[in-house]
Amino acid sequence: MAYKITLIPGDGIGPEVTGAAVRILEATGLKFEWESFQAGAEAYEKYHEYIPKELTESIERTRVGLKGPVTTPVGGGFSSINVRLRKQFELFANFRPIQNLPHIPTRYPDVDLIIVRENTESLYSGLEHEVVPGVVESLKIITEKASTRIARFAFEYARKHKRKKIHAIHKANIMKLSDGLFLRCSRNVSKEYPEITYGEHIVDNTCMQLVMNPYQYDMLVMENLYGDIISDLCAAFVGGLGFVPGANIGESCAIFEAVHGSAPDIAGKDIANPTAVIRSAQLMLRHLGEQAAADKIQDALEHVYRHREKLTRDVGGKAGTSEFADSMVEQMGKDPE
Repeated sequence: MAYKITLIPGDGIGPEVTGAAVRILEATGLKFEWESFQAGAEAYEKYHEYIPKELTESIERTRVGLKGPVTTPVGGGFSSINVRLRKQFELFANFRPIQNLPHIPTRYPDVDLIIVRENTESLYSGLEHEVVPGVVESLKIITEKASTRIARFAFEYARKHKRKKIHAIHKANIMKLSDGLFLRCSRNVSKEYPEITYGEHIVDNTCMQLVMNPYQYDMLVMENLYGDIISDLCAAFVGGLGFVPGANIGESCAIFEAVHGSAPDIAGKDIANPTAVIRSAQLMLRHLGEQAAADKIQDALEHVYRHREKLTRDVGGKAGTSEFADSMVEQMGKDPE
């Protein structure tokens, strides 16, 4: 059986890093059928749509997507493709594991955090309008449905994977109605999982606590904007965004993506580090139930970082994107160490 996967290579370094991930996925021995589509500015040039109808139909058909970075204009232009895809397919849970790789120098070794971020509402949705010239209003909408759904997602994951503790992150001391609703929903769900310790931290204090001691946390669940900020902060614990995978999961489909940008300044130079999208592809395999294949990729990835001969320039090596992928594919063909 071949898995049918929608592939969104992205722009900038996207095609290079997703190309490396595709090669590594195919080296697991599993069979894949890739349906490849552009999104964003490149798609608009061809289809006059930022998310082409053909891409939408493919995701509806395959139910699984692997996505590279797509450039989002700052302060103007089209809205984020990431946000639009999450809304369009009701990908309500953004899942970001924060875990170290061998021999990447960081202040905090052996970090193991899970960030669970509500993906469909709050300020990050970009519901804005100009009231009068010089006055702009941005709407923060929090619902019981979405808050309960993301809390249950977090607690179900914790139960299934034997995680011990969940903190709900909020600013309910100031936003008493919106964040207060999010907290009430989290508390209600937590009562159904007595084996999991539940706590609550204010978002600004959480940032300070994370920088002082990230080991005090296990899983964090939060609304959309807080999740965007805190997940990037936590990426610093393991070397930066180039090492962090991401998954956007809904009831009927999921899209897996690197969380870093498109880095157009180094596009086409075969020097980008493909680790984040490779780790996102691992999450995709686990979503598909292919645990052994995901473990095979993990073993090869750790081997490359442990032995250091084929690392990319951003981590002190001299290898290019394709050479990094070559090394992983070669290792995957060998017996486990």
